[in-house]
Amino acid sequence: MQSTLSSVIGPEAPARVDGGGEYLSRNPANLEDVVAQVSLGGPDVLPAATEQARRAQREWAQVPAPVRGRVVAGLGRLVEANKESLARLVTREIGKPYAEALGEVQEIIDTCDFFLGEGRRLYGQTVPSEMPDKQLFTFRVPVGVAVVITAGNFPVAVPSWYLVPALLCGNAVVWKPAEYAAGAARALAELAWRAGVPKGVLNLVYADGEATSRGLETALAAGTVDKVGFTGSSAVGSQIGALCGKYLQSPCLELGGKNPMVVAPDAELDLAVEGALFSGWGTAGQRCTSLGNLIVHRDVHDEFVRRLDAALRSATIGDPTGDVLYGPLLDQEFAENFERILGEIGDHHTVLGSESVGRITDSAPRKGFHGDPSTGLYYHPVLLDGLRPDDHIFRNETFGPIVGVTTYETLDEAIELGNAPGYGLSAAVYTTDPATAFRFRQGISAGMVSVNNSTSGAEAHLPFGGNGKSGNGSRQSGMWVLDQFTRWQSLNWDFSGKLQKAQMDVDTVEPELDFRLPPEFGGAR
Repeated sequence: MQSTLSSVIGPEAPARVDGGGEYLSRNPANLEDVVAQVSLGGPDVLPAATEQARRAQREWAQVPAPVRGRVVAGLGRLVEANKESLARLVTREIGKPYAEALGEVQEIIDTCDFFLGEGRRLYGQTVPSEMPDKQLFTFRVPVGVAVVITAGNFPVAVPSWYLVPALLCGNAVVWKPAEYAAGAARALAELAWRAGVPKGVLNLVYADGEATSRGLETALAAGTVDKVGFTGSSAVGSQIGALCGKYLQSPCLELGGKNPMVVAPDAELDLAVEGALFSGWGTAGQRCTSLGNLIVHRDVHDEFVRRLDAALRSATIGDPTGDVLYGPLLDQEFAENFERILGEIGDHHTVLGSESVGRITDSAPRKGFHGDPSTGLYYHPVLLDGLRPDDHIFRNETFGPIVGVTTYETLDEAIELGNAPGYGLSAAVYTTDPATAFRFRQGISAGMVSVNNSTSGAEAHLPFGGNGKSGNGSRQSGMWVLDQFTRWQSLNWDFSGKLQKAQMDVDTVEPELDFRLPPEFGGAR
């Protein structure tokens, strides 16, 4: 079945919410299958949505936080009741293997379960005053209207990291999902509205990048946006950061990664191979936390690469409804980008992992492929040995099923190689030595570090985010994201009946600074 979708920015929506052309969201595993026909908005739709959100937010903020928590709980239960259906839609629309899609939907449920309780824990503090008959307090207050712009590789889980805490804290949200994940976005929004989130408090805008950029600047200039959350490429994140800075706003930026995995000489190699296989090629390498560079100690390099090459060649690739390591690339634009990345393979590289390089076709088959490769955007996995620090593939996010391997001799060298690309999202080390694990953690610039686990994978109650080219230090998930969607407000209440001036009308007790202990207490004679 095919959906016909357009922006939803009620209840007082303008007469037109299109004007930006049409987009066909296709199943990347079967390009003839159109999942959704999407009417895109022009540059005026996002500002109109923020105006709607501004009006709706005032009333939403007056709903007690524990009641908003019950709305979040209802969303979690609705998602749980529709888990298989939503996962099937994710698999159909972006080609994510069904088992991973189920895990993605579970992450929404986990997020709702966590933030249900936060509705009763939006704590402020009482603070002692330096003057009598005066009390000091702090409160968390909602920021106001949040514009959330998300990528489509995690079309429902990552948006929930923004939507759930933002709504819980009393904000209104204008959500602009990726066009190629429009169907999954609408499904999640429908569940949120059915859970009790008013339309106008949660608005859904479909628009391309140009219309979104122009609309966001208009809304920021008009003062109808108080927070911007963005998940996507480092290049676009830099532009959004600059735009928000112009209007004295601090966005929440969750950007790309070039995530290193260090394999120490004492590592359990089979475990390291398993972790590299999943984090490097799971979801076709299209996660922000996907493994970027393998940094392997010289003593175990040959054996590790031999085992990983064998594991990759025997892995099943193909139809994402089956039991596969990965399915197709997300969309045609990602396939074209990956083709450019493959053009960076040089003569000094040893190409491993499959029978061929590039798109899987009848003339370039993949052994054990599951399904019909001619229907979708399927690509051979690439394991690239002989990677150099000055290679384009070493220094840049590839966002596809390719991982490079380089070697090191000392842990300091490995850490330097891990930090060299300038990203700082996720990193992993495989070792049986606790000293290696802790020294790696101390030296690596990543916001998230794993020991004997993959670079991919997040839990709903742990901070998620990166540094450097991977983000601006903001964090999602768990209690830490509350700082993105609330602002601290202080209150001082003076009931003394007179004006008491801080730092001036403060009682002091002066010590006898010239006192010295007498001899009987050990002092000088």
